[in-house]
Amino acid sequence: MKRQMKVVFLILVFLILAAAARAGDSLDPLIAPELASLEALYKHLHANPELSHQEKATAERLSAELQQAGYAVTRGIGGHGFVALMKTGPGPTVLLRTDLDALPVVEKTGLPYASKARASSGQGAETGVMHACGHDVHMACFTGAARVLAKLRDRWKGALVMIGQPAEERGTGAVAMLKDGLFTRFPRPDYALALHTDAALEAGKIGYREGFVMANVDTVDLAVRGVGGHGAYPHATRDPVVIAAQIILALQTIVSREVRPIDAAVVTVGSIHGGSKHNIIPDQVDLQLTVRSYSEQTREQILAAIRRISTGVARAAGVPPGREPEMKVASDEFTPATYNDPALVKRLLPVWKQLLGEAQVVERDPEMGGEDFSRYGREDPRIPIFLFRVGTVAPERVAEARGGGRPLPSLHSALYGPAIHPTLATGVKAMVAAALELLGK
Repeated sequence: MKRQMKVVFLILVFLILAAAARAGDSLDPLIAPELASLEALYKHLHANPELSHQEKATAERLSAELQQAGYAVTRGIGGHGFVALMKTGPGPTVLLRTDLDALPVVEKTGLPYASKARASSGQGAETGVMHACGHDVHMACFTGAARVLAKLRDRWKGALVMIGQPAEERGTGAVAMLKDGLFTRFPRPDYALALHTDAALEAGKIGYREGFVMANVDTVDLAVRGVGGHGAYPHATRDPVVIAAQIILALQTIVSREVRPIDAAVVTVGSIHGGSKHNIIPDQVDLQLTVRSYSEQTREQILAAIRRISTGVARAAGVPPGREPEMKVASDEFTPATYNDPALVKRLLPVWKQLLGEAQVVERDPEMGGEDFSRYGREDPRIPIFLFRVGTVAPERVAEARGGGRPLPSLHSALYGPAIHPTLATGVKAMVAAALELLGK
């Protein structure tokens, strides 16, 4: 009897240890051998960034990495996008996304692998290029996760759809891939996941949020038209410079006085151009705006208010009929708000907390930035999506900034340089564990 009890006890201990291993301890021996090559891949990608719609070499490098890991790769989806597919039998389909593109930013980090790349911005001007939004981290973690999940193919049943998406920074890449048959030519996902760097979270941590996490993004061009003339005779003109200035100030009342205080919204005039010489009043001044919101109702309210205010100010200034401001909303660059499926978030949090530790999985505030990853959930509302964060900043630097010291560079800053370790290992581990949880055992 005692011997039987001892055997039962040992079996229970074995099962408990096996469960712990399945929860994540067993991932470390699989991830550790990959870290040196993932660091080299990260540094290569960081030093060789490509702008939106120009990601040819980046896509080729990543698709080759996944092909080498055993995935069936289809290139040229929605431009330079690619799909890497692995099936192990009947079961759920999980989509994991990385973005590929960089930003028109001249890097100032001083890192030995800093980007010195230059490229045409698309408007004919040459610009510096930098992975200032962490897409190089995304790609390295994505590649590491693909390798580990391929090694663990006997541990899951279903389909992995690993996609490299172009043009996230322009908000057009997801739409292009969907129009090119992402959900018809390849298995339609039951779940869609993506990670994004966090420039204010300690490396080694994962950030999450249920519900709205990123905003609607609208790009608005406003042509303020007037009647030009000599700067010495302003009475004979209808000065669009003055009208534009009044419009800019009046637009600030939309969020403060028209949108409900509990609804998040932003109206920012990021660019103003007009005139050619000191003593010439121009015919036109061009404004470029970014508008952020969460709900569709708030979005429509803000856009209508911009049109109403700009027209009203111009008419009050005596602009002739037919010369009112012309407003264009760039529909091809609209990015809908990102909504993390609450049930999916709740399912994955215990997995990560057991894997990384309770204190390493933290709730983050919603943001007014935009992400076209939202498109995959909008295309089919039955597909739950989850965009989570991976910390990239050395803990001591976060503590210094919170204590009133040097501020942390934000995403899109020329000074943003992620801590490579443990960022890459954390991102790979979180992505692999999430995929294993969702795929059939």
